[in-house]
Amino acid sequence: AWKDRWTVSSDWKSKSELGEWTNTAGEFYADASDKGIQTSQDARFYGLSAAMTNAFNSSDKKDLVIQYSVKHEQKIDCGGAYIKLMPGGDSFEATKFGGDTPYAIMFGPDICGQNKRTHVIFHYDKKEDNLLIKKDVGCETDQLSHLYTLVLRPDNTFEVFVDNKSVRSGKLEDEFDFLPEKEIKDPEQSKPEDWVDVREIPDPEDVKPEGYDDILEEIPDPDAAKPDDWDDEDDGEWEAPMMDNPDFKGPWSPKMIPNPDYKGAWVHPMIANPEYSYDDSMHAVCKDGCTHVGFELWQVKSGTIFDDIIVTDSLEEAQKFAEETFFKKKEGEKEMFDEAEKKRREEQEAAMADEEDFDMDDMEDMQ
Repeated sequence: AWKDRWTVSSDWKSKSELGEWTNTAGEFYADASDKGIQTSQDARFYGLSAAMTNAFNSSDKKDLVIQYSVKHEQKIDCGGAYIKLMPGGDSFEATKFGGDTPYAIMFGPDICGQNKRTHVIFHYDKKEDNLLIKKDVGCETDQLSHLYTLVLRPDNTFEVFVDNKSVRSGKLEDEFDFLPEKEIKDPEQSKPEDWVDVREIPDPEDVKPEGYDDILEEIPDPDAAKPDDWDDEDDGEWEAPMMDNPDFKGPWSPKMIPNPDYKGAWVHPMIANPEYSYDDSMHAVCKDGCTHVGFELWQVKSGTIFDDIIVTDSLEEAQKFAEETFFKKKEGEKEMFDEAEKKRREEQEAAMADEEDFDMDDMEDMQ
């Protein structure tokens, strides 16, 4: 049974804050006996972890592959669905596993409103904070199962796959803030005091015309006429309404001309950063050994199903496992979903037709 392998984080939050996990194939599937673990209560925290069959140690200089499937049956509006890889070994406190538990990798989709991303976050001993990927990786948002795969290689590169299609790859130093900048602004240099970076200046030959300041902003409307029924004794002396003066151009300012002393924008000279050094061990997120995987989540709308989890040192093995699990059920799940959607639309259309007939009957009764 799945509960024999997985431990709920019962000591992480109060019982009223924690949602229940269930074991189910969901509402649409290819095989009813092929079950995953599902969040089942709205607006709850979820914590669940399991020890891996074999620990992964970065010192072995092998690829690290994390792969699992996610199915948001509930049309998720806000909630995480990422997996965490953690150290800890025999001292890992499974019932206390939660948001403050140290982890090596956090990977997977997270959706809330307009924010829809696949997290790729690495722990790095030389930085206080874990490192987020600089440019967001998108995620799938429909109600079907999708396969998420992360590969971390000992040559300090990584790759993200969704449904076995590569969606992002690159060098760790380019996509994450593992290393300081190679170059920095020369602290010994500063912009010269006489540097001219003003592109235009007022034309010294341009002079304000005589009488310019005497031009009024508003003038009486020359086309206005005193009404025939206007009585000066009763209504007072008639005054024409005011209108914008077409000759008024606003406060005067001289025209601008190119500055003959303009040198362009000053560029701060760069020098090699003395604190920069390449780190061959950026990939070594599990240098002390990673021993557990887990889900530590908050979901406003529950119903996500997790399945087909594998952590290995071989992308080929992970892809073979996906063929035997995820891809084996993908088509059948889609067929059942499409059939359910077709039935839902037909029922909705029938209900709308009944409502229109009811309204027509009401109108006839009123005549």
